[in-house]
Amino acid sequence: MKTLKDARVGQTVTVVKLHGEGAVKRRIMDMGITKGVEVYVRKLAPLGDPVEVNVRNYELSIRKADAEMIEVK
Repeated sequence: MKTLKDARVGQTVTVVKLHGEGAVKRRIMDMGITKGVEVYVRKLAPLGDPVEVNVRNYELSIRKADAEMIEVK
């Protein structure tokens, strides 16, 4: 299973499934990350956390813990 955390800078991936439950999953979905959406990995912070991505034409920073819950292809 490949997650958003494993994606490299400059890569565009498609969300396959959201793992997690309750408020965490709802928060990720509220940010616009849903099944089938394309996510472009824009850059990584110097220490690797957070990851900056482009989703639905806006920029978003995601913690690595949250990025692990997003399965991509």
